[in-house]
Amino acid sequence: MIKLFADYHTHTVYSHGTGEILDNVMAARKKGLTEIAVTDHGIRHFAYGVKIKDIAKMRDEIDRINYNAEGIKVLMGMECNIISTDGDIDMNDSIRKYLDILLVGFHMMVLPKTVRDAVNIYGRNCLSKVLHFGMEGIKEANTESMIKAIRKHKIDIITHPGTRIPLDITLIAREAAKAGTALEINSHSSYMKANHVIEAAGEGVRFVISSDAHTPENVGNFKNGLDIALEAGLNCAQIINATK
Repeated sequence: MIKLFADYHTHTVYSHGTGEILDNVMAARKKGLTEIAVTDHGIRHFAYGVKIKDIAKMRDEIDRINYNAEGIKVLMGMECNIISTDGDIDMNDSIRKYLDILLVGFHMMVLPKTVRDAVNIYGRNCLSKVLHFGMEGIKEANTESMIKAIRKHKIDIITHPGTRIPLDITLIAREAAKAGTALEINSHSSYMKANHVIEAAGEGVRFVISSDAHTPENVGNFKNGLDIALEAGLNCAQIINATK
């Protein structure tokens, strides 16, 4: 039996969630979790990105909750975005110092680093979905961008790999395993099905099962992800937020 003690991917009103930080924390504690991460979107997500002026405020709010709360630990994180083919993300040292955990994923509504990056990442991926050609080349380029990001940054979790744009999950898993980066089995919107998890597990990577909650009531809602993990035959040692 796999029991999950933490939800490391949740959103609040600071990006496009509906609840306050405390709402998510209370929901997590109600469901018996002992850890939760608040991981709102990186600053270059032009629809939902965290405002720079709010980052210190969020850190202070989380510190106050940790000081007063019992039985649960709250981590401040961010779900950052790949913004270049060289693996750059929308993160710098002035932001990183506030964070306990770093998540990175591909999202489409993101301000890229350069016009060239806009064309090579977002333009090509959007066109391929409409025109249905060149998918293998685009998948290879996407995968290389993610591998470069893993090598450049100390990433804790890769979020919903393969969901927004195509990736070679096996190659990503191989690089993530070397770096100690977990791959997410996302209970909200996951491309990672049992066959992908089995292939990735063969590379020695570890996983995390997350809710990707956008409302407090969905915090700790792991059913879909847990079903996939069980179908793939994962054990507790392969899941960073699992215990027997």
